[in-house]
Amino acid sequence: MNMYSSVTIRNSCSTIKDSGGDLLLRGPFVFNRYWNKNDETAKTFTECGWFITGDTAQCFPVEGCEQKAVYKILGRTSVDIIKSGGYKISALDIEKHLLSHPSIEECAVVGAPDEEWGERVAAIVVLKSNVKELGLDSLRAWCKKRMAVYSSPTILKIVPNLDRNYLGKVNKKELVKKMFLNPS
Repeated sequence: MNMYSSVTIRNSCSTIKDSGGDLLLRGPFVFNRYWNKNDETAKTFTECGWFITGDTAQCFPVEGCEQKAVYKILGRTSVDIIKSGGYKISALDIEKHLLSHPSIEECAVVGAPDEEWGERVAAIVVLKSNVKELGLDSLRAWCKKRMAVYSSPTILKIVPNLDRNYLGKVNKKELVKKMFLNPS
């Protein structure tokens, strides 16, 4: 038995191996419907029977073997992928870089709604206890040496801490609402 997987564009039945897209799965070990939930099944399966995982992934062919590939999961499509100016940007990759910044203790990167760009890359950071301030310009200069310009945060918010759920995770949807949609 084989497990088939594909990175493809949502609602397409072709297998496109490119810079990234929705991670779809199909095979004998993947369930094929939700019990008594036809609407939910229709939302999470393509017409061709591929399960839409909700993750965005990038496909890399294995050198010397056209039939094999490895996938890098960029994040959850709903919260970890920022769509800005035509780019799909991994918030997780940016967070990884920012956590190596000498002034940053912890961070969350989100897409802040923007009329012109769709979303802007926003970094919400907690500074290390010995650091008093961090400016957006200095952060962008630091980021420029480590990541693509379009991935660098264009918004910087400094907070005393990041609210976490009972699993210890930052709820990015709530963070966007709190910081950008309903700021107090």
